[in-house]
Amino acid sequence: MRKAFFIAVIFLITTTVQAQSKSANSSTYKTALGVKVWDGGGISLKHFFNQRQAGELIAYFWSHGIRFTGLYEIHGDINGATGLKWYIGPGAHIGVYNDKYGDGGYIGIDGVIGLDYKFSGAPINISLDWQPSFEFGDGRGFTGSWGGLGIRYTF
Repeated sequence: MRKAFFIAVIFLITTTVQAQSKSANSSTYKTALGVKVWDGGGISLKHFFNQRQAGELIAYFWSHGIRFTGLYEIHGDINGATGLKWYIGPGAHIGVYNDKYGDGGYIGIDGVIGLDYKFSGAPINISLDWQPSFEFGDGRGFTGSWGGLGIRYTF
């Protein structure tokens, strides 16, 4: 599992180095790299395709195994709250779990709903979201325990 973790970190760093920069004084950003924590932890890379649409890749690592998630997010401004946006969207994941939690690889579909805030004057972004998902396979199904608090450095 450590090998997969290091490969994911190298991929995310390489991808972000190539991203376009935005000013730290702005309340918007183009790309952000950081961590997502809840029940376990993950590496999160978020990239805006335009002002309203973004993609997020998350590699979760926790005691049950590893899970890679891709999300398509539609963002909207919240009037009177500069830098704060709501978002919602679909996604998918693939996971590999240890013996106690299913012993094998699984795929599933995800949804996401959350809030995203970019600090003006600092290259920091935070988000808080809920990612319900449905996983296909024996003993799998719906789970509402994914999501978390994201803290990222913006580019």
